[in-house]
Amino acid sequence: MRRDRRAKERGRGGGRDRGGESTPKSFRIRAAVLLGVLAISACGLLWRAVDLQLMDHGFLASQGDARYSRVATIAAHRGTVTDRYGEPLAVSTPVDSVWANPKELALATDQLPRLAKALKLDRNELARRVTSNLDREFLYLRRHMQPAEATRIKALGIPGVYLVREYRRYYPSGEVVGHLLGFTSIDDTGQEGIELAFDHWLAGEDGAKRVIQDRYGRVVQDVESIRPVRPGRDLVLSIDLRIQYLAYRELKAAIREQRAKSGSVIVLDVDTGEVLAMVNQPAYNPNDRDQINARTYRNRAATDILEPGSSIKPFVVAAALASGKYSEQSIVDTSPGYIRVGVKPIEDKHNLGRIDLATILAKSSNVGMTRVALSLDPEQLWTTLTRLGFGQVTTSGYPGESAGLLPHWSHWRPIGIATMSYGYGLSVTPLQLAHAYATIGGAGQSRPVSFLRVDTVPVGDRVLDERVSRSLVHMLESVVTPAGTGVRAAIPGYRVAGKTGTAWKSNAGGYSTDRYMAVFGGVAPATHPRLAAVVIIDEPGAGQYYGGDVAAPVFSRVVGGALRLMAVAPDAAIGAPDEVPSMPSPARQQVALR
Repeated sequence: MRRDRRAKERGRGGGRDRGGESTPKSFRIRAAVLLGVLAISACGLLWRAVDLQLMDHGFLASQGDARYSRVATIAAHRGTVTDRYGEPLAVSTPVDSVWANPKELALATDQLPRLAKALKLDRNELARRVTSNLDREFLYLRRHMQPAEATRIKALGIPGVYLVREYRRYYPSGEVVGHLLGFTSIDDTGQEGIELAFDHWLAGEDGAKRVIQDRYGRVVQDVESIRPVRPGRDLVLSIDLRIQYLAYRELKAAIREQRAKSGSVIVLDVDTGEVLAMVNQPAYNPNDRDQINARTYRNRAATDILEPGSSIKPFVVAAALASGKYSEQSIVDTSPGYIRVGVKPIEDKHNLGRIDLATILAKSSNVGMTRVALSLDPEQLWTTLTRLGFGQVTTSGYPGESAGLLPHWSHWRPIGIATMSYGYGLSVTPLQLAHAYATIGGAGQSRPVSFLRVDTVPVGDRVLDERVSRSLVHMLESVVTPAGTGVRAAIPGYRVAGKTGTAWKSNAGGYSTDRYMAVFGGVAPATHPRLAAVVIIDEPGAGQYYGGDVAAPVFSRVVGGALRLMAVAPDAAIGAPDEVPSMPSPARQQVALR
């Protein structure tokens, strides 16, 4: 029976061979499938490794870098603007701006109230800005914060909030130089004035570098420099900040005292053409962006035009002297105190009778000027005025400067010539007028107007004969005497040559008889002019409105103070009254200073 049982067992295990137990068929199938799966998986992994290393390497490397490597911008420092002696007028100070990645910040909406409070922003407005810019990776939250304040915001640890270093323009002298310098945008690019005119010089070029950051946006390591930063270049202006402050103070006081609408003062160096001071009222502070609007920031001294009134008369006399028809001793008959040109009567306040050219200027005779102008060739008169710079922009390059208006002589009629001789029918800018007086003071040499410091005296263009210019300066001294209209422009210790001007302002349909423009322009010291200045007072409303009463005292205080600041020797005691020496000797200067 045992043998039968063994035989049966051998019969049931027929899959085994004589040497041991046999393998079931199902097991072999499962093993084959498993091996196939493993082989396929290995091939897949191998293919994926090849694909990642060779096919998608660039994409994956960039994605990896994007998570810890950044290209950081290195902000360029804008150049500093200084006055002629190195006093800073415009500087760029480092500030921080707070920005966010809206996608990251949106994941921490519970932190928005804290962030809004720290930024001093409305919570709902901040939430709206973030949620409406989810497709962006960069969003400014607050610009130009003090670094310490911005660091406190960063310390809050709110995801997606970062800092970036920028520069903000600061003007130490504020509104004293506001109109002259202009201002920059929030991105530190020039928008007006000197900042705009020389933006290509002042603006630097931002640099770039690759850095490694941690998850909080902090720079861990500088990897490489991509582009070096190029700082902006410094700019030295012709402005003398001492004279600028002086002009600002005196003009502001005069505008307040005369209850005037506005005003301007310009001071030029006669020898070099440099602008030493240029101020306007009302002023604005370029450090306060709330004050920046077109009504307040325009530089009236260069952009606004006006009819100059009697302040144009010296240049008509210059044309008369240049024509050869007149000399300093020429006599003009103004009797009976009026003249009719066409249907228009032109009158003087009094019948001055037969007077010379100096008296015409001293008494500001409209009748005398009309007779002189009508006796000249229109083309020759127009040529003289044009060569003196009227009807064209100066060489200053100041943005927005106006050319004024001087009609071509071929369009002149007798009445137009008559009214032009005492300042109507043509328009000038205060800068043009000051340049013309500087040309007279410079012995007929027209030098380029410059807002940059001039280290060597530029070569000027000869526009008037030297003898004509010196005769004219001598005649203009009679204006600043008790017998003239500009006695209040006198400066103790110095001889002053200048001219008053009072003009009605134009309105729709004619001229207003209760709105005036008061003007005084001149040079000093008269023996050898160093400074030329023009003062404009627009619509004085305190009762006085003549240029000799309103503008002349400002000229006296500004130019007198500037001459003393520059240590220019007094000349009132040099020579006889009718003597005009070309240049005081150094010895005489020192005696005068003592």
